[in-house]
Amino acid sequence: MTDCSVELCTLCRSTGLRLLATVKGVPYWRCSGCRATLMDPAQWLDVASEKAVYDLHDNSPEDPGYRRFLGKLANPLLERLRPGSRGLDFGCGPGPVLAQMLKAAGMQLELYDPLFYPRSSVLDKTYDFVTCTEVVEHLHDPAATFAILDRLLKPGGWLGVMTCFQTDDDRFATWHYRRDPTHVIFYREETLALVARQFCWTMEVPAKDVALFRKPL
Repeated sequence: MTDCSVELCTLCRSTGLRLLATVKGVPYWRCSGCRATLMDPAQWLDVASEKAVYDLHDNSPEDPGYRRFLGKLANPLLERLRPGSRGLDFGCGPGPVLAQMLKAAGMQLELYDPLFYPRSSVLDKTYDFVTCTEVVEHLHDPAATFAILDRLLKPGGWLGVMTCFQTDDDRFATWHYRRDPTHVIFYREETLALVARQFCWTMEVPAKDVALFRKPL
């Protein structure tokens, strides 16, 4: 069997990794603890190559289809927020369309992205809500990042996560989400439920591939 180049799950730190599939020479590992699927770290892109992939994305604020896509998270989140709530769009990318949508709805937004908006000062504050749309699948150290997200939330604050939930192992090799070389971890709904329990968050799934977490008061 191929040896994994990391001994612990990057999300739950479990040692129980088994080979799920090898696709075009890339091994993917299933964690027996949290049920996440992990690309072997030896296959991760370097930072420059990863950014080159992101630069190809064309997410225009004028694209109604993209706005509908983001609305799957924005709309249920707005239903739970007070007017004027202060939030952080974490991993906003080069075109922070979600932040624009939430600002238009009366929210106050800060931006953070390690490549495009590397404003470390915003990570020293706390927020009523944090959004992560199409972010968590890129994380090389999701355990550390979720701990940061918990620290960023005020008591009673909301975390909105959008990522394609993995549901079908039989189709994993041909799954469109797997084919993005910057996607290094894939979550099942039960995986995110385990993250919620770790931080004592409540969790709701208001739409397909969307999870809303609330930090306890």
